[in-house]
Amino acid sequence: MSTEIAKLPKPQLRHLLHSSIKRNLILVGISISVATVYMKYVQNDGRKQKYADFYKTYDIEKEFEIMRKKGLFESCPTDD
Repeated sequence: MSTEIAKLPKPQLRHLLHSSIKRNLILVGISISVATVYMKYVQNDGRKQKYADFYKTYDIEKEFEIMRKKGLFESCPTDD
């Protein structure tokens, strides 16, 4: 058997709230940074690219003619 006695570390009795708040603020700062990078590069840039791809082939005149033939505009007569 070992005759050594393990010493327990002393409990932190003072400034416990201060140290836990400091640790939590650091963790929140890191998580906010990660979330910001995710939103910028994954979500926003992907959405911008999808809009750019859509409007490369979008023909507004063709879309207007389709809606006009359906009779959606009161001021534009249909060709019936």
